[in-house]
Amino acid sequence: MTAESHQEPTDKKTERRSFLTGALAMLCGGLATVPPLGAALWAFLDPLRRSSGAATFLPLTDLTNIPADGQPRQFPVIADRIDAWTGFKAEPIGAVYVKREEGSDRVEALSATCPHAGCFVELDKAAGCFRCPCHNSSFTLDGGIVAPSPSPRSMDSLECEVNKSGAVSVKWQNFYSGTEEKVARE
Repeated sequence: MTAESHQEPTDKKTERRSFLTGALAMLCGGLATVPPLGAALWAFLDPLRRSSGAATFLPLTDLTNIPADGQPRQFPVIADRIDAWTGFKAEPIGAVYVKREEGSDRVEALSATCPHAGCFVELDKAAGCFRCPCHNSSFTLDGGIVAPSPSPRSMDSLECEVNKSGAVSVKWQNFYSGTEEKVARE
């Protein structure tokens, strides 16, 4: 054998071994990339898999902060919020108008979101009604529609609780706007 024949491997066993070694290395490398790619896909699709969950009671105010004369008062609804992957602590997520029956501890809450197009409804004390600044929808202080109004339904009422210590909580929900039927968003 000459020195040249040792430099160039022509033996079939050597060629087969180098092919199997390369194929095994590619297979191991490919398998090693599967878990990180799977984890990345899982993290990317995570916000799509999450649902907002069922409505829950959130603390709103104390009963002493609600006028006893039956006039509604606006309160922000504060909760932790998650927007895709970013979490926000104690953020305003909406607003409600709460009124107390005269001479009673019974309270009623109306969402401050207009059922027509989702704008925030304002209290017009002079006219004694709620008005939407976007499309001139008007509502009574009980949340009913004042005709003529583009809103397809009355203001959305929300469930309230007053505990023994006087803390008022509201069952916060968002509803689809522009529909006659009150349908909660999930």
